[in-house]
Amino acid sequence: MDIRTALSVAGVCAMVGVLAGWRGARPPNPMKGPRMVPWRFVMVLAATGALLFGITAAHMALGR
Repeated sequence: MDIRTALSVAGVCAMVGVLAGWRGARPPNPMKGPRMVPWRFVMVLAATGALLFGITAAHMALGR
């Protein structure tokens, strides 16, 4: 994996995290039924991925 790939994956994870945070913060709508996607859990997973791949890219950039 090179630095471009690590930064790209970190960016995608960050965007998914922002989208999931926005979707998870919306008020529930009982008329539409229950939410089938656990958006808060998706947000936490995406943030973890962004953090890990960001650290990987930083290590690659520093040459360690």
